[in-house]
Amino acid sequence: MIRLQLFGLATAAALLVCSGAAHATGDKANGRTLVYTCNGCHGVPGTDNAYPQYPVPKIAGQNEQYLINALHGYKMGDRTHPTMVAQAQSLSDQEIQDIAAYLSSIASK
Repeated sequence: MIRLQLFGLATAAALLVCSGAAHATGDKANGRTLVYTCNGCHGVPGTDNAYPQYPVPKIAGQNEQYLINALHGYKMGDRTHPTMVAQAQSLSDQEIQDIAAYLSSIASK
C-alpha cells in the first residue's frame, strides 16, 4: 500500500514538473514589436501619454503574470475598458505572452 502511495506521489510530482516545462513563454522581440499600439496611452519608455489628463497605468516593468491576466480579462470581457477590450480581443494568446514578456523585462520610468 505504501509503495502504491509513493508511486502516486512520484507520478504527480513528475506531471507537475513536465507541465511547468511545457508552459509557453513569451518572445520579447515580438512583444517589443507588438507594443506599438500600447505606447501612446501607457507611456512605455521613450514616449509620453497621449492623454495626460487621463490616468493611464504605467505597464513597463509590470509583473508578467499580472499583464497576462489583465489582457486575458479584457479579452474575455471580465474587464470592461472599451479601448482595452478592443485591443486585447485582437491578440492571440501567444501575442499576449509576448507582450507581457517584453513589458515585464524593461524598467519603468
